[in-house]
Amino acid sequence: MSPLPSRRQPEELIDLSVSRRCHVVGIGGPGMSPLASLLAARGHQVSGSDMRDSEVIEILRHEGVAVSLGHSATAVHGADVVTFSTAIPASNSELVEAGTRGIPLRHRSGLLASLCAITESIGVAGTHGKTTTTALLTHILVTAGRDPSCIVGGQVGGMPVGARHGNGPLFVLECDESDGTLDVLPLENLIITNIDVDHLDYFGSFEQVQLCFVDAAQRTSGYVVANADDLLSRPVIEALAAQKRLRTFGRASASDVRIDAVTPTTDGIEISLHIDGQNTMCVSPLRGDHNAMNIAAAVAMATGLGVDANTACSAVASFSGVARRFTERGDFGGALLIDDYAHLPAEIEAAIAAASSHPSRTGRTIAVFQPNRFHRIAAMADSYADCFGEADIVVVTDVYASGTAFIEGVTGELVVNAIRATHPAAHVVWAPTRQDIVDFVAETIQSGDVCISMGCGDIETFPDDLQKAGQ
Repeated sequence: MSPLPSRRQPEELIDLSVSRRCHVVGIGGPGMSPLASLLAARGHQVSGSDMRDSEVIEILRHEGVAVSLGHSATAVHGADVVTFSTAIPASNSELVEAGTRGIPLRHRSGLLASLCAITESIGVAGTHGKTTTTALLTHILVTAGRDPSCIVGGQVGGMPVGARHGNGPLFVLECDESDGTLDVLPLENLIITNIDVDHLDYFGSFEQVQLCFVDAAQRTSGYVVANADDLLSRPVIEALAAQKRLRTFGRASASDVRIDAVTPTTDGIEISLHIDGQNTMCVSPLRGDHNAMNIAAAVAMATGLGVDANTACSAVASFSGVARRFTERGDFGGALLIDDYAHLPAEIEAAIAAASSHPSRTGRTIAVFQPNRFHRIAAMADSYADCFGEADIVVVTDVYASGTAFIEGVTGELVVNAIRATHPAAHVVWAPTRQDIVDFVAETIQSGDVCISMGCGDIETFPDDLQKAGQ
């Protein structure tokens, strides 16, 4: 593989072992609010700004964080460090004022790196399954009495803004590769759930995506957990071959945590695991083979860190999951409605498979999909051709921008065309607006069907919209 291209470079660490005045620009964002919460819980004086109020901001205020609405140059006065996300432009008045006054500016990744430097960090990276695996590993470690801290990119019970402050030295954090964050974190331990094609607008090529994960694994000093079944993760496994700190998971016979069987049940799944030579049964309220893999990854790291296998599997049974990860949202005329964050082909295929194996399904599987990001669909619309195979009916709506610039000619119909070209007999419907989706599904759905709506945009409100239409 060729060397890493010039991407995000490590910033000078901020010493967070002593109290600091930290200002967070865009504090209500899903990446910034948990960082602010954890900083405040660790005894730092935290302030922040955002353009609008929200439930998350109210929670932060109750945690002692001073939040102002709107951006003002004076908001950074007296700060020891100002932190921001990739979404904040360099022209932001608070960033400009901090630069003028010589106040240290750090990208979110720089503050996360500074937290990693004073903790025993465990990063969870990969294309699919990061959020669930991060939350589950944290749950296992809490159950085992390790009392970890955590930052996770989703809504989890007991972590209202995606953060947990523990008194133990362990720090579990979800690591995003899309903006270079994974490149700069000084991680001690690392889980790589899997590697797939995504974020080519940032990386330039899939080879560089793989190299990012290889580089992150080689920089760690502790355990690296990798997916033995994922051919695209082979470079990571090969880079650490014969090192005792490498732990693998999957169905492959040589896996340190081997999945021998996954059985759907009325309440979830039962997983037969072979953990370092010991046979163990894990019962989980989650569904699908993909969640069995997430569970195996979390157990592989936990047991590597010394948690007893039975303790780890006992914790799995009481983990209820993450919001928008195969969340049952009620019914419509006797049909089950499920909401899922799946937005990449492998995730969609796994979510549809889980829906089709749901014990309440006696009819058809209806898949509703909202494509995400114009540049993603422009680059890889054709890769969605085969992932809807288990669905009886597929409904595709228009692209949710997620802050990306509109590209002429790039719509959700590109996904529709890709499916039809490869599978001419597939029942695929182009429904560009939300009302189009609601109208079609309301007229089509029958008792015993399972309707799973997927995407990482505002498609999460579709089950509510459908139920309102039926009132």
